[in-house]
Amino acid sequence: MNNNPNGNDTVDPFLLNRSNAMTCDMDHGYSAEQKAYHGGLADKFVEFTDSDNAGCNPEQVMGHYDGNTVTALWNYAQHFSMNDNSFGTTFGPSTLGAINLISGQTHGAIPSNNGFDNGGGDIVNGTLIDDLDPRFDDCSKAQAMMQGKNIGDLLNVKNLTWGWFQGGFKPTSMTAGGKAICGSTHNNIANVPQKDYSAHHEPFQYYKSTANPHHFSPSSITMIGKTDRANHQYNLSDFWDAVAIHNMPSVSFLKAPRYQDGHANYSDPIDEQVFLVNTTNKLQQRPEWNSTAVIIAYDDSDGWYDHVVPPIVSQSNDRIHDALLGSTGMCGDAPAGSYQDRCGYGPRLPLVVISPYAKVNFIDHQITDQTSILRFIEDNWSLGRIGNQSFDEKAGLLTNMFNFTNNRYFADNLFLDPSTGLKVSTISKMTRGTS
Repeated sequence: MNNNPNGNDTVDPFLLNRSNAMTCDMDHGYSAEQKAYHGGLADKFVEFTDSDNAGCNPEQVMGHYDGNTVTALWNYAQHFSMNDNSFGTTFGPSTLGAINLISGQTHGAIPSNNGFDNGGGDIVNGTLIDDLDPRFDDCSKAQAMMQGKNIGDLLNVKNLTWGWFQGGFKPTSMTAGGKAICGSTHNNIANVPQKDYSAHHEPFQYYKSTANPHHFSPSSITMIGKTDRANHQYNLSDFWDAVAIHNMPSVSFLKAPRYQDGHANYSDPIDEQVFLVNTTNKLQQRPEWNSTAVIIAYDDSDGWYDHVVPPIVSQSNDRIHDALLGSTGMCGDAPAGSYQDRCGYGPRLPLVVISPYAKVNFIDHQITDQTSILRFIEDNWSLGRIGNQSFDEKAGLLTNMFNFTNNRYFADNLFLDPSTGLKVSTISKMTRGTS
């Protein structure tokens, strides 16, 4: 905390609070984050991941929040289970994290318009390393598509219900040619309007097999989670419509509208907290809660400073884009036949499990990554693995964050105030039934 080597020994980590919850967006590029960690010294964050936004203080990258601002997350972590050794699957921005969550594989990317090619810096050696919008989405701009399988394909094989539910996915209008227009907006805490939908946060739209290009609504509420014209891709409101008639899918991915997704520059921890608390409070009041687990995870670090250096489990030696080893570049030496430009693990990220079966006030130290969630789904429903060098094969397990012992007591429910993150009430313990 003192005499930190970042910024040439001039910038120590400092505390942000609720009064400055809205911050600049840091540089969280694939190469920039590697440079910041500087071969394990973690001393180049000010130099390489400071904000690209005009008028932003480059020292802000050294800021952090505590429980006075991220109050709900603090209370969830104390009451349920968290992992303090969880990492992004690779270095880089949101798109990579979202795709790794559902497939563990950023290789197999194909550019699809606007002149992007394998030398353009967004897709390199067939691997996606930057934010490009999904090919199969009317609300996209510069686009890419992914080959291979994702967790949706595996769930479909087993006829299991599932869905991705994202704020702003529902079109506000359609063109004469039948293309969706995603125009809904909300104001963030700074009273600045933000578009709700972010196409590059919707990973299933990169895969033709699981995409809903025209953002069709489900054919009925009873079909939510099943294969129809929506193809398992939904607006966030569709999730709650399904829950209301006891039709919650077996696997649900919930993505907040942009102003509540916690991303620096256009969102913030306070707006994010409203989404997290309202979602969790509602779920805990449902009869399905006694068989539910909520996993809170992030798609990237936004480049913020963290002193914990990630373990490198995937090497890459692209001398142009890999830069973990300082002046020599590179990210180790990738074994023959392995896919390049997947240097990882990347920066450390939050991971919290909220469930009646979560260990109470527990910190798991096992090394995990974004694909640990993917592996948890695969194992829980016996789906098998993605294959083709997916990170799911390497992923640490989440099972140590749970207690599935027979005849145990449920963890107490925890209801929080969405504005303050403080506890408002509890429900007494219940013994688990036989279901």
